[in-house]
Amino acid sequence: MILAAAKLATPNVNWLAVAPEIALAGAAVLIVLLRALVRRSRLVYPSALFIAFAGVLVAGGLLVPQWNKVQNHGAITTMAGMMRVDGFGVFLGGVVLVSTVLALLLAASYLEREGLEGPEFLALMLLSATGMLAMTTANDLIAIFVALEVLSIPLYVLAAFDRRRLTSQEAGLKYFVLGAFSSAIFLYGVALTYGATGTTSLTGIANFLAANTVLDEGVLLAGFALLLVGLGFKIAAVPFHMWTPDAYQGAPTPVTAFMASATKAAAFAALLRVFLVAFPLYRDDWQPAVWVLAALTLIVGSVAAVMQTDVKRMLAYSSISHAGYILIGFQAGTARGREAALVYLLTYAFMTIGSFGVVTLLGARDDRHSIGDYRGLSGRQPVLAGFLIFFLLAQAGVPLTGGFIAKLGVFAAAVDAGSYALAVIGVLAAVIAAFFYLRVVFAMFTRSDGDVGTATPARAARTIDLGSGAVLAIAAAATLVIGVVPGTLLQLARDATFGRLF
Repeated sequence: MILAAAKLATPNVNWLAVAPEIALAGAAVLIVLLRALVRRSRLVYPSALFIAFAGVLVAGGLLVPQWNKVQNHGAITTMAGMMRVDGFGVFLGGVVLVSTVLALLLAASYLEREGLEGPEFLALMLLSATGMLAMTTANDLIAIFVALEVLSIPLYVLAAFDRRRLTSQEAGLKYFVLGAFSSAIFLYGVALTYGATGTTSLTGIANFLAANTVLDEGVLLAGFALLLVGLGFKIAAVPFHMWTPDAYQGAPTPVTAFMASATKAAAFAALLRVFLVAFPLYRDDWQPAVWVLAALTLIVGSVAAVMQTDVKRMLAYSSISHAGYILIGFQAGTARGREAALVYLLTYAFMTIGSFGVVTLLGARDDRHSIGDYRGLSGRQPVLAGFLIFFLLAQAGVPLTGGFIAKLGVFAAAVDAGSYALAVIGVLAAVIAAFFYLRVVFAMFTRSDGDVGTATPARAARTIDLGSGAVLAIAAAATLVIGVVPGTLLQLARDATFGRLF
């Protein structure tokens, strides 16, 4: 009788709902086993690469039946409601997997060139991507916290993976210390929210608040304020951005590309789901806080980027300012704002991975990224210079690029929601951003015999390997297509946010 009761109490698992996470985690485990059992063979790294790409492609293939099912039959809820697979989660899961496969292509040649341990690197990246995928569909604060830790711990190691460089070790340590604080703050927010509502389920919280009047709202308000702080760290929103410049600058550049694109998508997935699903009735309380976060993130990210002389550090502050644009869509709290946020996340993933792809090829031992090192690049490496100019102009929001469509979407959402001041701040931030992007472009067309380091990038990027070339071509093509014919992407984003989720 006891065993029967225990069996009945076990939650059912819809294996289609968790199949992408299983594919990624399974590939990571296979790589670890391969590395442990075959230690000296030259086939270990190529085999690990094959397993890594196979795992990501299988996971991506499993998103297709998920999308079809949720579009035709509604969301898939499993694990006692802790996971909810819907159009929103599948769309952002696709962003995570696209970012992962492009980062893997960048890392493939980078690891051999820098002499780093490949299998361990690949396994850690897949495990982190598993946490990101779980975050996009988590429907419970405990599930979000577990996914956040699965996402973060491998990233701490990846940031410090190049042990020969002190900047890499420093990046990993700073990221770890501040990440631990943010996780603790998030967990305190979960505890306070549970104390106020009696549940950690996002839909359960929404149902409780709809059916009951909370007499003492202090605990609840403190709870979702701490949740906002904890997730604000992961999206690199000001003033929780202090880790970003050092971590982005010191980490191996493929890791930086992975962090800037996939991590941001997963963190925004959790942020939007928590506040738009669990706390829609308290919109008047959290919208002003998000407004302030968006404004500060736009201003600080853009202004600080102007003062940087290191390209990776400049792109780190650029990433911070891009988070501010996505927060504009979130702050609007409308269907149009949610669609704009999704479009921005996918477009930004292509733009930032393309930019860091060029930086990966140009860096000599991944430590020569000052603007002076890029002087005369248009003459030495015209192809790479062309790619970098395109990606920088796209991030600036030049028409006929994806960056223009993304910015236009969040500005339109802000105006529709009546957030005119925030839209104006966003436009001014875009003007400032154009200045520091054009600084790099100008440097690439400027020659100076006194610039040291000019010859080093030329030697480092004499040829473009197949994987990196594929990344640059795919990212550039996607950025251009989104800018010229954005209709398909806009419709996908509309379908992803349609339904009872929000």
